[in-house]
Amino acid sequence: MKVLMTADTVGGVFTYAQELAAALDGEVVLATFGHRPGPHHHRHLKLEWMYDPWEDVDAAGRWLLELEEGERPDVVHLNGYAHGALPFQAPKVVAGHSCVLSWWRAVKGCDAPPEWRRYRDAVRRGLQGADAVIAPTAFMLGELERLYGPLPPHRRVIHNGSAAPDHPGPKERLVLAAGRMWDEAKNLRALEAAAKGLDAPVVIAGDGSPLGHLSRSELDALRARASVFAAPARYEPFGLAILEAARAGCSLVLGDIPSLRELWDGVARFVHPGDPDALRDAIRAALDDPRPAIQRARRYSARAMAAAHRTLYDALVRVEVAA
Repeated sequence: MKVLMTADTVGGVFTYAQELAAALDGEVVLATFGHRPGPHHHRHLKLEWMYDPWEDVDAAGRWLLELEEGERPDVVHLNGYAHGALPFQAPKVVAGHSCVLSWWRAVKGCDAPPEWRRYRDAVRRGLQGADAVIAPTAFMLGELERLYGPLPPHRRVIHNGSAAPDHPGPKERLVLAAGRMWDEAKNLRALEAAAKGLDAPVVIAGDGSPLGHLSRSELDALRARASVFAAPARYEPFGLAILEAARAGCSLVLGDIPSLRELWDGVARFVHPGDPDALRDAIRAALDDPRPAIQRARRYSARAMAAAHRTLYDALVRVEVAA
């Protein structure tokens, strides 16, 4: 089976797309957008959640239709919303990894302002134009239905997965976090406050952090050393960085939000995202009483993710052939 798949190169969706492409039994044509170059077909274009992106979104759509005509995929897998409304010949899967409206509600505590109306309409059209809609958690799938109206009949939760190797070896008394410092959803400023008074170093990696953006190998090395991975998120529809840390044998301290409860309840320590004191106490407890989450993390493998996607792709292709 041949799949045309889109991704942006800004965040975790790119990691997801690469993991899925590598694990699928078939050919994947990866088309990427964003300011960081991609490894395959790439266009330096704005993404639909950026400021005034619509000229670039339209240009990207024309390019994708040209790619489909040249590549003739069996399925088009869109890791964004707006292009779900395009007249692709192959069946379309739209994957909902996050969205501005649900981000705004979780982080700001109110509805997104009127300037996001065009985004909302574009997302709604893309979702309703899809042959199938998927999301990595039931929380995210529910948010898409709540915010954008009825979804297509083919909708399901497919957990993200990782092929990162288990690394339960010797650990240091080290706390690790990773994410974009400027993203209020990651809430890493709370971790900076909680670090005061801890008898262990707290290392934050990612855009805007003291360490900055690290390579995959550099981050893997830190995960292998760290005893605790902290993600006091206000909004995190899945959290690949959390999964990779769990695979590396880290104990987890997480924001107490529905999506993370859905995935990690029973194996992580949860704290209210707005309580730095509780965050400090939970990290201290995790350092003194480690509870690695490797067994749970093994549920979310790249192989399981690929198998679930392949089942969906096969079902859509059968429907297309029967039609």
